[in-house]
Amino acid sequence: MARGIERRKLFRDDKDRASFLERLAIILEETQTQCYAWALIPNHFHLLLRTGPTPLSKVMRRLMTGHAVTFNKRHKRSGHLFQNRYKSVICEEDPYLLELIRYIHLNPLRAKLVQDLKELDKYPWTGHSAILGRRKNLLLHTDLAKGGSSADLSDSPSAEQWRAEGGLSFSLSSGKEKKQQRNPENPVNPACPACPVEYEDHSSGVAPADGTGVKKEKPLSEKTVEDVLLHFGETKKVARRRYRQFIKNGIDQACPPSLSPVRHRICLRRMPGGLRRGGRGKRPELQGGGLVRSSGGNKAGLLGRKKEDREKGDARILGSGEFVGNILADSEKIEGYKFVRKLSLFELVEKVSAYLAVDKNEVLSGNRRLENCHARDLISFVAAKSMGYKFNDISEALGIHPVTAGRCAEKGKKLIDNYGGIWDMLEKRS
Repeated sequence: MARGIERRKLFRDDKDRASFLERLAIILEETQTQCYAWALIPNHFHLLLRTGPTPLSKVMRRLMTGHAVTFNKRHKRSGHLFQNRYKSVICEEDPYLLELIRYIHLNPLRAKLVQDLKELDKYPWTGHSAILGRRKNLLLHTDLAKGGSSADLSDSPSAEQWRAEGGLSFSLSSGKEKKQQRNPENPVNPACPACPVEYEDHSSGVAPADGTGVKKEKPLSEKTVEDVLLHFGETKKVARRRYRQFIKNGIDQACPPSLSPVRHRICLRRMPGGLRRGGRGKRPELQGGGLVRSSGGNKAGLLGRKKEDREKGDARILGSGEFVGNILADSEKIEGYKFVRKLSLFELVEKVSAYLAVDKNEVLSGNRRLENCHARDLISFVAAKSMGYKFNDISEALGIHPVTAGRCAEKGKKLIDNYGGIWDMLEKRS
């Protein structure tokens, strides 16, 4: 998710939205990134992505930089368009995929861009209408819809124009792409060469083919829609009907169960701010964290689990305690730091000063002795990387500038290997 600076609009009209989606369509196909759900709100957007060989950071950099340059050029403005870096949450696929699809596709209803589900079914600026087949899939690039291949996209006129406007380009493999097959046991994962299963579509008896009679490979965006529908049924007709009911159930959950279906619409209009759940339309259980966070803060279902599992959590990860733990462990191996229980900055200063046998008052006074500098470096690094503090908070606690706090954290990263015992010390309770 990314938001406009000062909550200003990212999309002023349909031309802005169409340009953004056309750019996204090319990037998804070139980088082999799947988009299971998307929604464009005037001042922000939501995407649910499964990355391919290209890292998410590069995908988002291409998308956001390209849109900002095009938007500024078209509307004769300058300066930043986005509020900050995009917000991303790693999702444990099996238990959360469908809930996230529903949550994202209901965003236009929460934002009052549409009044009810009937309007949402035809609303063009979310993936919901494409899954239902009511609207053209806007993530299917025009060149692919006409029968071209993903390799042709890098030479398409729109791709060349975006590069000229500041977009970044990535070269594709010149070899023929191997067709990916779906695994019926895990339909969201397209990679299963041992499972040559095709989606059963009874809506048409004719398979798309070229002049040789050989069935063409479907674009990735089309495959992604089919992957979603496979969760609901074996044919498109049945799957779409069940999918729509699944979305409708999400709307009904916002009203008290005691109300009759006839009064649901009245309920939604009378509730403060329209369709709301969990306060201001937020779903705490879908915004990252461990078991407690993912259960919406309800600890009743966590009784009997180990304390470590109940407490394991991170706002950037959405999944079970075990899933969160595995992600954090992998991150520790790559980044070289550990995630420890969050202390107050005052307590952190005390513990690190005691560990290094220095006077905390000298650390806070800005004394330039080497050991005091090392203490500030380690405090900044641990607070920022392992405990999630912002540099503004760290700088206030240490009496330094936020930029200096960032530089101290970089120095602390180089020092941390020399103080391996600091992690065990921080985990000990006083």
